[in-house]
Amino acid sequence: MSYKVLLTHDAVNDLEKLDAWIARHDSPEKAEHLLDKVGEALERLSELPERGAYPRELSALGMHGFREVFFKPYRIIYRVEGKTVYVYLIADGRRDMQALLSRRLLDT
Repeated sequence: MSYKVLLTHDAVNDLEKLDAWIARHDSPEKAEHLLDKVGEALERLSELPERGAYPRELSALGMHGFREVFFKPYRIIYRVEGKTVYVYLIADGRRDMQALLSRRLLDT
């Protein structure tokens, strides 16, 4: 059973910024590796989206509609609606995730 995986505008922006930052501050090869790993994670979501954990920052607020998968230190936050997976956030998990999630998901 395959799900359609869609990135929100914000998630695409996240990915573009991460790619550019890593290419500039580390290497283009590492940036390409990041894109490959994100692609693999998204492909796995198309097959088993319910495997992701509930983000602890959102669970603490009683919000269990979002899930996340990791490829350390990065986190992909998404929601499953029917046969579609909507990716809302792709971020370095070392950031202030509480503030980031509040701005991105709770203010909408």
